[in-house]
Amino acid sequence: MSYTFTLSSLQTHSPSTATAAADTTATTTVTSLPIPSSQSRSKEIWIESLRSKTRSNQFREAISTYIEMTHEGIPPDNFAFPAILKAVAGVQDLSLGRQIHAHVFKYGYGSSSVTVANSLVNMYSKCGSYMWDVCKVFDRITERDQVSWNSMIAALCRFEKWELALEAFRLMLYDNVEPSSFTVVSVALACSNLSRREGLRLGKQVHGHTMRVGDWKTFTNNALMAMYAKLGRLDDSKALFESFRDRDLVSWNTLISSLSQNDKFVDALLFLRVMVLEGIKPDGVTIASVLPACSHLEMLDAGKEIHAYALKNDVLIENSFVGSALVDMYCNCREVESGRRVFDGILDRKIGVWNAMITGYAQNECDEEALLLFIKMEQVAGLCPNATTMASAVPACVRSEAFSKKEGIHGYVVKWGLEKDRYVQNALMDMYSRMGRIKISKTIFDSMEARDTVSWNTMITGYVISGCHSDALLLLREMQRLEEEEKYSHYDDIEDTKQLSFKPNSITLMTVLPGCAALSALAKGKEIHAYAIRNMLGTDVAVGSALVDMYAKSGCLNLARRVFDQMPVRNVITWNVIIMAYGMHGKGEEALELLKNMAAEGARGEGVKPNVVTFIAVFAACSHSGMVDEGINLFYRMKDDYGIEAEPDHYACVVDLLGRAGKVEEAYQLINIMPPEFDRAGAWSSLLGACRIHQNVEIGEIAAHNLLRLEPDVASHYVLLSNIYSSARLWDKAMDVRRKMKEMGVRKEPGCSWIEFGDEIHKFVAGDGSHPQSEQLHGFLETLSERMRKEGYVPDTSCVLHNIDEEEKETLLCGHSEKLAIAFGILNTPPGTTIRVAKNLRVCNDCHLATKFITKIVGREIILRDVKRFHHFRNGTCSCGDYW
Repeated sequence: MSYTFTLSSLQTHSPSTATAAADTTATTTVTSLPIPSSQSRSKEIWIESLRSKTRSNQFREAISTYIEMTHEGIPPDNFAFPAILKAVAGVQDLSLGRQIHAHVFKYGYGSSSVTVANSLVNMYSKCGSYMWDVCKVFDRITERDQVSWNSMIAALCRFEKWELALEAFRLMLYDNVEPSSFTVVSVALACSNLSRREGLRLGKQVHGHTMRVGDWKTFTNNALMAMYAKLGRLDDSKALFESFRDRDLVSWNTLISSLSQNDKFVDALLFLRVMVLEGIKPDGVTIASVLPACSHLEMLDAGKEIHAYALKNDVLIENSFVGSALVDMYCNCREVESGRRVFDGILDRKIGVWNAMITGYAQNECDEEALLLFIKMEQVAGLCPNATTMASAVPACVRSEAFSKKEGIHGYVVKWGLEKDRYVQNALMDMYSRMGRIKISKTIFDSMEARDTVSWNTMITGYVISGCHSDALLLLREMQRLEEEEKYSHYDDIEDTKQLSFKPNSITLMTVLPGCAALSALAKGKEIHAYAIRNMLGTDVAVGSALVDMYAKSGCLNLARRVFDQMPVRNVITWNVIIMAYGMHGKGEEALELLKNMAAEGARGEGVKPNVVTFIAVFAACSHSGMVDEGINLFYRMKDDYGIEAEPDHYACVVDLLGRAGKVEEAYQLINIMPPEFDRAGAWSSLLGACRIHQNVEIGEIAAHNLLRLEPDVASHYVLLSNIYSSARLWDKAMDVRRKMKEMGVRKEPGCSWIEFGDEIHKFVAGDGSHPQSEQLHGFLETLSERMRKEGYVPDTSCVLHNIDEEEKETLLCGHSEKLAIAFGILNTPPGTTIRVAKNLRVCNDCHLATKFITKIVGREIILRDVKRFHHFRNGTCSCGDYW
């Protein structure tokens, strides 16, 4: 039966002296059995009925009883007021609480009863009042007892005034009031929200106090466990858990959630098992805490078992946190449809459940589904997006082709006032980076009030995606510098809770190492390798794979192989990287041997099986080593022997294999028999490159015609065709191609070479005189050229594809970027040092020939990486055997 009671009658009796007496009428709806109105009921019966309902958490029924009691003319006393105030706090009705406070004054208990005053402190803090109201009530308590101080300290913790809570604790001790277990619980919570150093210092003192007074109560230990875990001392939390016997469900939940939140997922699952074996029944908190462990470990079967357990208990499966965790677990294990079924089965969907499903769709790149659900959440469910929602919706917008105006989502973020949230800022940085607007990403990064490791990783990744590898390395250096300052400052850890850790992690390293590889920044790469070893990141499979790639692309094949051999776990990426490394260095036989080893391990169930990329790497290795028969043989049997269907990239590699070996006609025929649905752009590009090497004008024109139809905006296609014509001295045709290129607005990428020296990468562009040592470098090359001529060097002017005289051609050859980089290395490094140079284009015949002479004259090893492969020059010879 439903009753509606109006408390306006209480207002008329509220004296003006009452603190914050209600100025509005409060209406409370109560569902209960009617209380018989009887004049014969004594005051004791009314008050006992009120207290009984409050003790049973029947708060609305208790309020109903209080109203009827006052209507019957029964005056409340110092036993009734604590009960009714607890009931009001339970329903969090501040307006009603103010009216009860007025009654307290009316009946003369405003200052005479410390119990009533304590209850008022508790009520105001729990009903969402201003802290000022709580403080005024507390200040008017003349004889404060232990409960008074406990109520005030707990109230300050609810207001997240952690320092004030600890100050109140100090005043409590100064007032010679002995702390209780309830005091310790609040103080431990306050300590856990301080800076790590200060929190641990004070928290240990609190822990010491409990040990001195022999306070081994379970809920005290639970609070101390949570404090240690939040302050990063998980081992201390675990040790405390194991030190007492009277562990309850909260003890287990505290430990399991702490382990899960600190990425100790295996331990979290192990303790769940022990918990069940000890007869403790998991609740919603347990399930919601342990499911993320299954999610991160991708333990789908374990997650399904926990789901089954939850289904047997209606209370669990209706828990919003459990529902969110289940959705997250299924989506993380790539079972998005199962996650959606869980989502659809939840009737009362809180925003956390919606966020879990939207995030699940976005993580699995089901972007349109994520955006449709995002719209439904707002328009149908009527829920406002929060930071978590937007952090998932933004990446979906970036990838979705249906969402054309990407920047619009940024405006939407601003509309909801979420532009200052760190997680949203990270997502926006990533969005602009992928749109090629790296400057906006950097602006957001610079404006962030607090950056975490993800913020730094996102910005570094953005630079790498945009090809700004030098900027990525500079940002990593800044990140490490700030970390060192943090480490050696007078604070042991984070100074305040708003300052976040930004220590480089495995994602940072695997993101920035490709930048080292692209720039051939070997010294920086070795520095990162050392950092990985010091910080126990060297065994991470992603970091290990990136290190193999970095060493290989820096010309250190032996170091790449050493890292590969030392890796405890290798995935398919690791194998593909090392096979590609051997191919780039012209060691095709070793690449084929690695393929056999990989396949053998996969067949025994000890490793991984080759995939599509593996064979791209193997065919490239065969191409650079001139192993035509081996490559062709593997191409035709890879489906039968390895279960891999040929894809367009495989055809492109085999066309390159044939064309590089001079079998241009066979390469052309292979393109003609490709399945009609295949994209042939890669194959035609390989064929055009072969025609440039072997000066086949006829087939080159066919390849170029097809390429310019498929990819009219790619500059290299025009350049290769023009070079083919120039090599055949068809100057008019060459000029026509360059004129068309200009009309199309397509610009040729200038030849660029770079070399690492100290902490900097020095770049050189052909014919550019902007480098500080430019004049010195050109003078050195002229002198060196004279010495080379005496050794028999004759410039290969066929590389200069301009209709000019021979002397001008030789001058142009002298200014090629790789020669300038080599000269810089010789002049700036000690004698005998290996010189490592990288170039963005294929090395020309003359530079290749000249470098062989230079190594012989200066007695240096020169390792040159061009866009296709490595050339190791030593004592007048090259590792490629002049086959490139």
